[in-house]
Amino acid sequence: MLVHAVVDEWSAIRKVGSRSWTGSLDLGRSTDEVALGDDEWIWRGQRYRYPEKLRERTIYFREGEAFVAASRFSGSLIKLVPTEWGAPTFEIDGIKMLPTSKESPFEDARRKIALIEPRGKIVLDTCGGLGYFAACCLEAGVSRVHSFEKNADVLWLRTLNPWSPDPAAAVNGRRLELVHGDVTDAISKIADASFDAALHDPPRFGIAGELYSQAFYDQLSRVLRRGGRLFHYTGSPNRLTSGRDVPREVGKRLEKAGFLARFALDGVFGIRK
Repeated sequence: MLVHAVVDEWSAIRKVGSRSWTGSLDLGRSTDEVALGDDEWIWRGQRYRYPEKLRERTIYFREGEAFVAASRFSGSLIKLVPTEWGAPTFEIDGIKMLPTSKESPFEDARRKIALIEPRGKIVLDTCGGLGYFAACCLEAGVSRVHSFEKNADVLWLRTLNPWSPDPAAAVNGRRLELVHGDVTDAISKIADASFDAALHDPPRFGIAGELYSQAFYDQLSRVLRRGGRLFHYTGSPNRLTSGRDVPREVGKRLEKAGFLARFALDGVFGIRK
């Protein structure tokens, strides 16, 4: 995968007469060497022509003979976006879906899943996104993760992103079940007390208000076992412009649904009573 910063670095290296570059072509997952020729670059024995000028804040992948943007438009523009941390975020119509200003979105996911203590547990991941919650659960020794993702284009981004976990990968031991579906529909069909813990990272309220509803929180409570842990990402949308306190609203609804709730990190942590 290519980003503007890498190709820009290649240009600077060639200008001073160097013909070799060491760095990552998979967003920081590994390091490789690239030979830099006048008209082509060589990686792992394969020759590639230099791409046309790349845009910043865009990730490109090889498709046929060209490098194309990791983005799709089908009602909304959805794209992978590089970060200084390696692990990318993604955007929907220009709205960033994962926090990246202070740390890697992958490290951010690690801190959040630590709250639910996933080792040996069966975990519900309501809104899978790029799969960072699921990946960190697998890393932490989860027994099984059931993950839902509604958007087909986001699932496509996962197939490109080297940081997204592959449910079929042997290293994951079939512990990740990824479902293309809307959790608001699916959750009513899940048996009572099926999960030990849950992770709920919905889009912002204005995009997916149903995922902040009392009816959905009641369902979350139903499918969690007594003592089950929940982390619900909320951020702090609209607080400065409208004075609305979404985390506090969420906490009250979770309490009504049967959780002991408190603010934690950039969301709400709950324990099923």
